[in-house]
Amino acid sequence: MSDEIIDEVRAMREAHAKKFNFDLDAIYEDIKRSEEEHAARGAKFIEPPPATPGIPYSTYQQIRFTHHSAKTAR
Repeated sequence: MSDEIIDEVRAMREAHAKKFNFDLDAIYEDIKRSEEEHAARGAKFIEPPPATPGIPYSTYQQIRFTHHSAKTAR
């Protein structure tokens, strides 16, 4: 299944990573620098809500990781 938006996001992510030779520390530092620049211009960042106690994953994640675990167990 192909989705135009997903493909575009993946291409952008790949291009960004390539700029930093796929160095995760450098990518992280660039993202944090960008966040600081946006915050300095008045952008507001919203923290995600805390996880619901006792429910570590969403239903989607539970299905996804259960499916993944079943594949790797073979």
